[in-house]
Amino acid sequence: MDLDLKSRTAVVSGASTGIGRAIARMLALEGVRVVGVARRRELLDTLAQEVKAAGGVMIPLTQDIMQEDAAQKIAATAIAELGHVDILVNNAGGSRPLPIDAPDSAWDEAISLNFTRYRQVTHALLPQMIERKWGRIINITGKSEPEGINGAFCAKAAMHSWAKGLSREVGKHGITVNSIPPGRILSEQILRNYTPEYRQWQSEHEIPVGEYGKPEDIATLVCYLASPLARYITGTVIPVDGGLRRYQF
Repeated sequence: MDLDLKSRTAVVSGASTGIGRAIARMLALEGVRVVGVARRRELLDTLAQEVKAAGGVMIPLTQDIMQEDAAQKIAATAIAELGHVDILVNNAGGSRPLPIDAPDSAWDEAISLNFTRYRQVTHALLPQMIERKWGRIINITGKSEPEGINGAFCAKAAMHSWAKGLSREVGKHGITVNSIPPGRILSEQILRNYTPEYRQWQSEHEIPVGEYGKPEDIATLVCYLASPLARYITGTVIPVDGGLRRYQF
């Protein structure tokens, strides 16, 4: 299937490892000119070299998403490098389990990383999408069902609500807004937080397809949602989790 992405441009945050790296690479190999954003420059440079060797374009942008002016810097640099941005993939984030007596600063960090920065980058790039009458906003989120107090879960729930509301405002401009909550996808964080024994147990007992996912499983859906073919898909939350979560619908 030709996704008709060869003339498009994109910004992908959290592009140095895991899901973000796979998304940036796959979009670039589909012909999209990509600005990859992350803190670790050496990993971005390695990815850019891999993409170039395969015939694609990935421009590294070293930026800490937690800086207050990060959204403006990302938007300005991306537009300067690409001319315009068609596709935004909000991917940076991280889990923030919190105790009951967690200070406001811990909550502020969790909400900023997992919601506020996504929103700010999106709104910084929206005007030029509206002007061009075309855009794709794809948020890599996570589950919003709480297992305890976790700032990231609260932020992901906010993301899903905000993205749904935004989709209703910008659809008339040819812009779609969708969210993808990953399940257990192999990454640095997963390998660090879960033992091989637990991963094997969970694969056998809780994941219907019987294994953890790969970053490319997310990237494949992102490429489709980013394409003109997905013009009628917006305001959705589409899990990619091998059937792990037990939704009632």
